[in-house]
Amino acid sequence: MRTILITGPGGSGRTTVAAATAQRAAADGVRTLVLSADRTDTLGAALGARTGARPVTVGPCLTAWRPDAAAGFRDDLAGFQDRASTVLDLLGASRLDPEEVTPLPGAEELTLLRALRDAALAEGAASHELLVVDLPPVPQALALLALPEELRRYLRRLLPPERQAARALRPMLGRLAGVPMPAEWLYETTARWDMELAAVSAVLADPGTCVRLVAEPGPAGADAIRDARLGLALRALPVESLVANRVLPEPADDGPLGRLVTQQRKVLGEWGGAARPVPHLGHDPRGADDLAGLAVPAVNPESTPVEWPVEDRLAADGVLVWHLPLPGAIRDELDLVRRGDELVVTAGPFRRIVALPSVLRRCTVDGAALRDGELCVRFAPDPALWPQTH
Repeated sequence: MRTILITGPGGSGRTTVAAATAQRAAADGVRTLVLSADRTDTLGAALGARTGARPVTVGPCLTAWRPDAAAGFRDDLAGFQDRASTVLDLLGASRLDPEEVTPLPGAEELTLLRALRDAALAEGAASHELLVVDLPPVPQALALLALPEELRRYLRRLLPPERQAARALRPMLGRLAGVPMPAEWLYETTARWDMELAAVSAVLADPGTCVRLVAEPGPAGADAIRDARLGLALRALPVESLVANRVLPEPADDGPLGRLVTQQRKVLGEWGGAARPVPHLGHDPRGADDLAGLAVPAVNPESTPVEWPVEDRLAADGVLVWHLPLPGAIRDELDLVRRGDELVVTAGPFRRIVALPSVLRRCTVDGAALRDGELCVRFAPDPALWPQTH
């Protein structure tokens, strides 16, 4: 299944473009599901049909779904209280009534990730050929896309698999140590979370997953797109297209509107052929006719994957070079730290901890350089770990 994630600066028309993208694909006969995490029904307003906690058919080949974060949060809390009942009783804690609970910040994003997983794993009549996901604005979207990988890493540090494998020894260890050992529900919950997060990570890493960026062509939009490209590259997520939204027609005067058009023209020139201009309709798009008038680009059947290749230069220079494309990165805002078999990469406001390819784990970092938007990290073989040739 093809998955297209749509994000951009706040107020740039992300949800409208997501709706128009889904509608265009459905009009071409592609079974499409469009997802949104907004509490308000912005998606439904654009599509001209109410959306909510259950998937609703909007038209031929088109389904819309706006998962209910409140209901999901209440269900998770009730499940947690049931599993932790013994601990809560020992502490004398009173249980919360699910009906009195409101979602914590971030619940919408977590609910969207879960819906993304469920939609990608659906089979039979519930399956779709294209999944269009209306993500939050760029900063929140990048944090959301990093969440599955980071949470799985935290879980593995807190409860390593080898510690979970020794669950049968817990009663004896508890008696020997004289302290209570983690309860069975904790291990089961950790394993369940790890499986759910792994499923989401698999969707994001799938070759059929890409990102469509949306922005109004102006200084703020240009800055946001520059940051988005860098953050997405660090996550190895390919950009399928850039939609320059709400492009104004050329005016005949030199008033305020004329200056705005000049500003848009300048940014469009900087974006070049990478941007697909979508005209301003003069009003907020509502319904199928308005969405069709936006003329958003069709979804590319394939996208070029983001690759981080390792170049073998042992014969010539005695090193291996790991190439990390980071468009828009600034040399003074880059930082690298080797920690065991991981490399901590910081690029501007973004940070990622990546596992080293197996061949580089037997090497030491020998330097790094940024050239033409690509970070090149040199690794020299460690004589103590590298196989010797005779």
